[in-house]
Amino acid sequence: MNKLSRTLSIGAIAGAVALTGGMAAASQPAGDPTPAPSARTQPSGMVKALADSLGVSVAEAERKLDRQTAQQETLERLGRSGVPTRSAYFDAKGTLTVDVATARQAAEVQAAGLAARIPARAPSALERIKAELDRLAEKKLPVGVESWHVDPVGNKVVVTVRDTADATSRAFVAAARSHGPAVSVETTTDDAPQATAAISPGSKMNINTSDVNGGYCSVGFGARDQQGRQYLATAGHCIKGLDTLYFNGSSFAKGTQTRFAHGYDSVDMGIAAISSGNSVTTTVGGWGVVSNTPVRGAQRAAVGSTVCKSGATTKWTCGTISSYNHSVTYTDPGQPRTLVKGLAKSSVCIHKGDSGGAWITNQGQAQGVTSGSSDLSCDGSFGSGASWMQPLDDLLRYYGLTLNTAS
Repeated sequence: MNKLSRTLSIGAIAGAVALTGGMAAASQPAGDPTPAPSARTQPSGMVKALADSLGVSVAEAERKLDRQTAQQETLERLGRSGVPTRSAYFDAKGTLTVDVATARQAAEVQAAGLAARIPARAPSALERIKAELDRLAEKKLPVGVESWHVDPVGNKVVVTVRDTADATSRAFVAAARSHGPAVSVETTTDDAPQATAAISPGSKMNINTSDVNGGYCSVGFGARDQQGRQYLATAGHCIKGLDTLYFNGSSFAKGTQTRFAHGYDSVDMGIAAISSGNSVTTTVGGWGVVSNTPVRGAQRAAVGSTVCKSGATTKWTCGTISSYNHSVTYTDPGQPRTLVKGLAKSSVCIHKGDSGGAWITNQGQAQGVTSGSSDLSCDGSFGSGASWMQPLDDLLRYYGLTLNTAS
């Protein structure tokens, strides 16, 4: 990862601080893209950005966010009472639907004002099928298969295939189809997912170099361990060599753990120890598009929720989370293909330099860090492309960290 000039098959690898104001604790360093707080209210700025991204009016975007917020809060209360919430999703009309196992749970959900469904296939059964496919791919990677995941809306496992020219991919698809209607096999003509790694001028989190024109990633979220030690939560491929990270020419963190490696079964999460005197703020930078967004927590948003991301290359962009727990085959020119598991798929625009950048909801709930994309443009013509992020709640849980939040 010394020279990140090629597309790494996972989100942008480089990049300036897309997140907060960088790493200086006492003052904001020169060249920091994060604007200072303004008199403009955060919600109005975020609503405008969301409206632009979705192609709707500001009023429509505001109504959408307000309704999602209220329903998400209800879902959180139900979760605390023991109702399963991980497979909840917003339907086409914007109603939050919760998959439950019993009529009693359904009644509780409906009494709270949400929709309930007892699905034909239990979410746990679909997760077992998905896990079986993961194990098959771990033995030998099906390079012609783009991804596979559990679709809570369709109540099935979806396998997306680019081509089946090789025997391994054909065998994988056959194994998937053996589960009958529980699995849907779709085809795509998109190019293989490419990492958005790039060498970009003015970068804010350079990899292994103090040269601001070198390879870079975007800053993610700050978190702490039980002893209070500070870490940067980031995409694993940004620190795959346990690299040193630089901000404005000065080192501020050192990669300590990563679950990403080319050619191996990977998870795109990693952490870097932040050096003494530096910090990552608890407000996500809006890049002049919106005001800085305070980080309030890490409650996972339901499928269908709107979310925005801050990244060094494409700045502030928004879209919709379409599903979780994707397994994706990533391609990096010059490197073996890599199986990456546990990603969330979305329509949020990302490009080279955005990797590791922060994803957050209008309510300040941190969602994840940028991983990668496939044939996704930022001019509104998304086509069949997609972007992927590493969910933050999974990252924090795996490394035993607590998210730093605004007071």
